This record gives sequence, C-alpha cells and structure tokens, in this order.
Amino acid sequence: MKLDKQELLRMLHTEGDNDTADKVAAQLPDEIDTDRDGDTLDAIGLDRTQLMAKLAAGGFGGTLAP
Repeated sequence: MKLDKQELLRMLHTEGDNDTADKVAAQLPDEIDTDRDGDTLDAIGLDRTQLMAKLAAGGFGGTLAP
C-alpha cells in the first residue's frame, strides 16, 4: 500500500506522537510504500497492519493505492 508521508506525519502529530513523526520525516520518502519501506516502518515502531487499518477506517486522509 502506498501513502503520502505528509498525511502520515499529520496523523502522528494529531496523535501527539512527535518523536515518531520526526523519525518518519527523516527516514522515509515522500511516497511511502508499506511493502518496500516495511523494514524502516518496523524500525521506527510503526506496524504496517495498524497503518492499513487506520487508513481503511479513515484514520487520516489520503487514498489506498495498491
């Protein structure tokens, strides 16, 4: 799944998770691919399954792209 880094950062800041947001900003590309960037997401402490669930539930803006 692909998602926009700015949308992920907005969600993390909204949740008050500024430390994780800083790591995302520094370590991930503008377009995050959960398959390609899965190891980096895991290292940062973000679970791909949880991200996908938040997206599906409308946890933050953006579109689901295979």
